[in-house]
Amino acid sequence: MAKVKTVFVCNECGYESAKWLGKCPSCNSWSTFVEEKIVKNTDSKSTPIINVTPTLLKDVEKKETTRMKTNFEELDRVLGGGFVTGSLVLLGGEPGIRKIYANTTNM
Repeated sequence: MAKVKTVFVCNECGYESAKWLGKCPSCNSWSTFVEEKIVKNTDSKSTPIINVTPTLLKDVEKKETTRMKTNFEELDRVLGGGFVTGSLVLLGGEPGIRKIYANTTNM
């Protein structure tokens, strides 16, 4: 499928703009912009096709990792036993519920 993009080009110097301008900022000529349509073909053959086969969850091998306890029983339960080294966990909640910050790379 082709995408159409409109640009305005100065007849004097070739300056391109996304919108029509009365005076060209490059060559200072007046009323020299003309509308041009650029057609981009999005059906490019250069995009590689990757064959991906899905894996059933029951076939995924479980890897044991060392987890760091947070000393908050409920948070440890939600995290599957604690933080995993190098992981990033984003906590959200209402203001005032005491969210914690932990950098797992320095623990």
